[in-house]
Parts: sequence; structure tokens; C-alpha cells
Amino acid sequence: MVRKIIHIDMDCYFAAVEMRDFPELRGKPLAVGGRSDRRGVISTCNYEARQFGVRSAMSSYQALKLCPDLTLVPGRMDVYKSISVQIRAIFHRYTDLVEPLSLDEAYLDVTDCHAHKGSATLIAKAIRQEILDETGLTASAGVAPIKFLAKIASDLNKPNGQYVIPPEDINAFVKPLTLNKIPGVGKVTSAKLAALGLTTCEDVQHYPSDKLIAAFGKFGRVLIERAQGIDNRTISPNRVRKSVGVETTLAQDIFTLDQCNNVMPQLIQELIARVHRSAKDRQIHKQVVKLKFNDFKQTTIEHRSDEISLNLFHDLLSQALARANGRGIRLVGVSVGLADIEIDTKDKQSNTEQLDLNF
Repeated sequence: MVRKIIHIDMDCYFAAVEMRDFPELRGKPLAVGGRSDRRGVISTCNYEARQFGVRSAMSSYQALKLCPDLTLVPGRMDVYKSISVQIRAIFHRYTDLVEPLSLDEAYLDVTDCHAHKGSATLIAKAIRQEILDETGLTASAGVAPIKFLAKIASDLNKPNGQYVIPPEDINAFVKPLTLNKIPGVGKVTSAKLAALGLTTCEDVQHYPSDKLIAAFGKFGRVLIERAQGIDNRTISPNRVRKSVGVETTLAQDIFTLDQCNNVMPQLIQELIARVHRSAKDRQIHKQVVKLKFNDFKQTTIEHRSDEISLNLFHDLLSQALARANGRGIRLVGVSVGLADIEIDTKDKQSNTEQLDLNF
């Protein structure tokens, strides 16, 4: 059966909310993020700011260098979450098969929806109009028979547009598609693929499968399928959370293990609180430490563990710091990976609450 998948993506969501609530910000380069004098990072920026090269995940300092007239405002996460609940309620008017990816985007399977004569194109248009009418915000949509193409399509007519890839057009659409458009293909993977002479899906179609799998392992198989327009993943309304983490961007670079250790106790305490709020019945299966250096490159170290161990975090931190090679550290993060099984809540509390946070 041919499925009908819609990917809805709000347009510059956080920034759009700020412009809606504060009309004086409209038409000006705007970004939501931390202050530049406190090593803040851009969460979202509007399209006026993007014309100057400002992007999400960029440091606020760098963003202001690119766009000196940039208006930088702090985020209001409670407001963004509240509006996201409104938007998801609109999705559920059409289908229960809704897979949120974040506050501002989601997949919908409308294969069995009879609204608008069952037309996914018209359903996507109706959803976008209802979002605009009820929240004052615009959304873009991609419509396709499979997930990864729906996601790519939603970005093609931004902002406030939609793009449809019908089943009969999949092959023609996929062949010239550059591989960096495929979710999961970042800069490093793109460079490795380019070194093999692979830049488009058609290139992959003609490349020996065994060589691609040898070079990229399991992801090689994914690439082969995506390059042929194959994606058998279904919509998962109840996505299982796979990790919980917390991180902090530091006001000034730090360089030593003692300085890192001074940051860790508060991070771990917050991590424990988040685990109890969002994953208290889930079994931990690994711990992770993340460092971002002052050249914006980052490293992570992880190790299997079925409980939160301060000693293990300390060891992982030491290993991560050994990769600094003299670089300053601008961000420290800790997280835990979650297994797909539940454990007794009392056991979970004993594993995380009775901790001495002094290294």
C-alpha cells in the first residue's frame, strides 16, 4: 500500500513567535539565543538574519560579527512549548499517527484520513491554514509516500509553502538529489562520499553495494536504500526516548581537569533531576561526557553503565580532556543513554539519588 506522509516544519519557529508577540521586531534581523558576552549560542534566527549568514547553533558572538544590527533576544521556552501543544492538537484532528521530531516539526501519516477526499496535498494545505489561523504562525510542508522524501520536500518551498512528491515521481526526484540532502549525511560523511566520487543518489545507484557497505557499515545500507527512493520506516507516535542530557556553555574557556570538575557536580545534579522527570522508569545503559573546544570542534567519550556513577563520569571527563591538545574548553555536557526496558522505580532512585557530588 502506498502511504501518504506529511512532514510539517514551522518556519523559523522561535523567532516567528517573537515577531508575532512583538511586532516591532518584524522586518529586522532577529535571533533567539544567549547573550554574546556570555558565550551564548543561536537557537533560531529569522530569514532576514539568514541573509547575513547567521545560522542556528552559531555562537552569538559570531552572529553579531556577521550581522552587527542583529537583534538578539532570550528564548521563552514555556511559550514555545505551549504553542507546540496547540499545533499538535491540529495534527490530531486528521490522524493519530503523529511522530513529533521537536517542538516545531513532525511527521504525519494520513493514509487513512478521509478529510479533503483523502488528498494528502489538500490535508497539508488545510493543516497549514489552521496553524496560521489559530497561532498566527506559518508552516511549510512536504508530502511524499516515504518519510525521508517528505522531510526533504518540506524545505523546498520555505517559508510558508509546500512541495509534493507523488509516487510516480520518486525516481526522477531522487536521481539528481545530492547526498547531503539525505538526513544523516553531514559534512564528514559528505566528504568521504565525495572522495569516492559519489555526490548524487544516481552515483550511489551505480556504485558497488559491497564497497559502500564496507566503507560505511550499516549506514551504507541506508544510503543504498535512500538512493533508490526506499524508506520503509513507519510513523512512530510513541517514540522511545533514547537519552537524557544536560550541558553548559561556559562564560570563559577553561583548561584544566580541576576546572572541569568544578563544573560537573551541578551538571550531574541537573541530569539526575531530568532523568527522574522524564525517564524515571527506564534502565540506563551508558554514560557520556561531551566537551566542545574553543575552535568549536567537539568530542564525546562514553562507557556502558547501568547506573549513574560519579567515578565513571570523572574517568570519562579525563579521557575527553586528553583530546584537548592545549585547546580551551567552551562547553561541558553529560548524558546517559537509555535502554528500551523499564526497571523498578525504587531501584532507579537508589541508583541516582544517593550520590556524593564531591569528586
